[in-house]
This record gives sequence, structure tokens and C-alpha cells, in this order.
Amino acid sequence: MKLLFRWLINAITIVAIAYYLPGIGVESFYSALIATLVLGLVNALIRPLLIILTLPINILTLGLFTLIINAALFWFVSTIVKGFVVLGFWPAFWGALILSVVSWVVGGLLKK
Repeated sequence: MKLLFRWLINAITIVAIAYYLPGIGVESFYSALIATLVLGLVNALIRPLLIILTLPINILTLGLFTLIINAALFWFVSTIVKGFVVLGFWPAFWGALILSVVSWVVGGLLKK
């Protein structure tokens, strides 16, 4: 139940990001649901490998390079999911950052 709730909240967040942030677009709520699902899979499978491969630069930047990885994966998902468009690095950066913060807050609220 919590997983379904987080999935819906993240999809709603992607729709809100697309509404307020120029450079990100979502055709429908269904596209947002699919984008959220693919983003979750990419973050579970590819992100750990990228974190390990970029560990030296991540240490040098005190973990800030993780934001670049998140933005790149957010942008990458837009190439996979039809109906979800990210038009550049900076929209991907801000979109991934906002989605991460909302997801973190929701996760904290669900633990209580």
C-alpha cells in the first residue's frame, strides 16, 4: 500500500513539475505514472553502478556529483518514456532535485 501511495505521489509530483518548470512536459497522467515507474527502476538498477563508477569524483565534490547523476538519469528516462519530455540538462537537474526532495519528505512521513 505504501509503495502504491509513493508511486502516485511521485507521479503527481512529476505532473506538477511539468506544469511549473519550463523544459519539462508530460502528455498525460498515465505518462507520468510510467515515467515514475521507469525512473524507479533506473534508480534501483543503474544508479548504484554509476555511484560506484564515479566514486572518486563524488568524494572530491563531497557528494554533490550525485545531483548530476540524478539529473542525467531523469533526462535519460525522458528518452525512454513517450509523453515525458525533458529539454535539457538544467530542467532535468531542477526536476530531479524537486522530485528527490518530495520523495524524501513523503518517505519520512510514511515511516512515522
